[in-house]
Amino acid sequence: MKHRPIGFIGGGNMACSLIGGLIADGCSASSIWVADPSDEQRRVIESNYGVTTSASSAEVIARSNTIVFAVKPQIIKSVAAELGAAIRNKKCLAVSIAAGIRAADLNRWLGGDIPIVRAMPNIAVLVKSGATALYANPYVTDNQRNQAETIMRAVGLTLWLDDESHMDAVTALSGSGPAYLFLVIEVLENAAIKLGLTRETAHLLALQTAFGAAKMALESTEDCATLRARVTSPGGTTEQAIAVLQQGDIQGLFDRALKAAHQRAQELAELLGEKNG
Repeated sequence: MKHRPIGFIGGGNMACSLIGGLIADGCSASSIWVADPSDEQRRVIESNYGVTTSASSAEVIARSNTIVFAVKPQIIKSVAAELGAAIRNKKCLAVSIAAGIRAADLNRWLGGDIPIVRAMPNIAVLVKSGATALYANPYVTDNQRNQAETIMRAVGLTLWLDDESHMDAVTALSGSGPAYLFLVIEVLENAAIKLGLTRETAHLLALQTAFGAAKMALESTEDCATLRARVTSPGGTTEQAIAVLQQGDIQGLFDRALKAAHQRAQELAELLGEKNG
């Protein structure tokens, strides 16, 4: 890892989170290059991480074996078209974290026959607790798969998908998921305030409860249904609350919510691919 130079095209929040995670994982700052058009952002990145930056994407590609596309989905086609020849000549692995951009579309814009790993991280990578699904096209070697996984694992959990179409379901679950959980915490806080707690108390208790429950689930070998049953004593307070949630069809509500997100993810992937095709 330390001896395989990594280049980032785009130096925004997600790129900076990955850079910070890589360095914390032992990757040498000297093996990381970042291209960004903003003089100010390049200065910030160099100051914070000690990596080398450039206004020239071509220079970064020339120095790297793996290229991470960390640009907005709306501009990735033009960026890929500009850099495709350089990436093909260098035989770089291309890792894309641009939401909704399918591997086949990026491969076409880069000029074809490019090893591409598509990654779908969520916003929690900003605190190095992300969940990232990965998909590799047929040109990716085992070593390149390991390289891509190492990059994304620096900021949280990673898993591989064999079918890229499942990325839309991942988007609906973990990509959008933090917002669902923020909403649940918000709702819990508001309900507790109505019962008489101060906003500060309700906020802290709701946050710690969510954190503790997630930590228990992550560290347990039992599924969430079993863990829930363990804290739901017959005739107790939790049983009463769960009954109200189930009567309100909480499962059906989340089924519809994820279905809506899944459908929109498919629509956006088609739109971005056709619009930029």
